Amino acid sequence: MDDFVGFPKETAQFLAGVAANNDKAWFESNRQLYEAGYVEAGRAFVTAMGPRLRTLSPTVQFEPKINGSISRINRDIRFSKDKRPYKDHLDLWFWHGERRGWDCPGFWFRLTAEKVYLGTGMHGFQKERLDSFRHAVVLPRSGKALVGAVEQVKAAGPYEIGEKTRKSAPRGFETDADRAEFLLYEGLTAGTELPAAAAREAGFLDACFKHFSATWPIGKWLLDEIA
Repeated sequence: MDDFVGFPKETAQFLAGVAANNDKAWFESNRQLYEAGYVEAGRAFVTAMGPRLRTLSPTVQFEPKINGSISRINRDIRFSKDKRPYKDHLDLWFWHGERRGWDCPGFWFRLTAEKVYLGTGMHGFQKERLDSFRHAVVLPRSGKALVGAVEQVKAAGPYEIGEKTRKSAPRGFETDADRAEFLLYEGLTAGTELPAAAAREAGFLDACFKHFSATWPIGKWLLDEIA
C-alpha cells in the first residue's frame, strides 16, 4: 500500500515532452513513456494514497485507473479554439458520492512539468449546490462552522482559500461581517503548490497526505453542510 516512493523520471520526461510536442505523432512514438510515466505512475499514487485518505474521510472514493481517479490524457477539443489533442498535466481525483464527478467535495491533485497543485474542496458549484452553499454561509451554526474551518486551515500553513469570483454579494443574501466574504465565492477550495521536483522525492506521499490533512476541514465542512 505504501510502496510509492515518488514519481519516476518517466513522468517528468513525458509531461515535459507532451507540453513541447503536443501532437499525435510525438504521442504515438512515446506511448511507452506515457504508459510508464502517466498511467502506471498515476495508478501507483492513487493505490497508495486512497487508503490513507480514508483515514480522514471513510467515504472517499478512488479508482486507480483512467477515467476513474486518473483523468484521461485526451483533451475535449470539440468546442475549444485550442486544438491541442493532449493535456500537459496529470490530474488525479478522490471524490465523495456514488459516482465519480465534480459535484461533491474531494481531494484533487495536479502534476505539471513545473508544479504540483493539490488540495480539497469543490472548484465550482452547480446552481442547486450554490444555493445550498449560500444558505449555509448565512445560517448561524453552519456559517460559524465555515469560519472555524477556514481559520483551522490557515493556522496549519499558507494555504490558499480559492474560488472567490464575485465582486458583490448575491441579491437576497446577507450575513455577519465575519463570513460575508464567503458570499462572493462560487466554489470553495483550500490548496497549495509545490515544485515539480518534490514529486520525485521518496517522502512525497507523506508530504501530500500532510497537505490533504491540513486542508480537509474545508472539504469536511462542504461534505457535512451542502453535499
